[in-house]
Amino acid sequence: MTETIKELICICCPKGCHLRVDTANDYAVTGNACPNGAAYGKEELTHPTRIITSTVRITGGLYPRCPVKTAQAVPKEKIFSVMAALNTAALQAPVHTGDVVLPNVCGTGVDVVATRNMEKVE
Repeated sequence: MTETIKELICICCPKGCHLRVDTANDYAVTGNACPNGAAYGKEELTHPTRIITSTVRITGGLYPRCPVKTAQAVPKEKIFSVMAALNTAALQAPVHTGDVVLPNVCGTGVDVVATRNMEKVE
């Protein structure tokens, strides 16, 4: 008989609830202290997503790389293709927090945005 209970640790807050997700019962979640934990447990087993933080090359700025992140979570199976796209991207200073660095990265419908101002250095 296949095990229908999956155990996870919730990452929604620092409490780290120990979740038990019943895959045979419409992904019913127990062990959560709040509704966020229930949503996380179900999503993690049906469609896991992650927010990606990284850096992109930049020329003309104070530093050689500018920190960026995805504006929303992207499907977990797209992480490596998003990272490859970030590795080939290059910016030109000035860049401001919230500027779109890569729109609709890898067809996910999610933009990659700058998370730091990078003024032009003469």
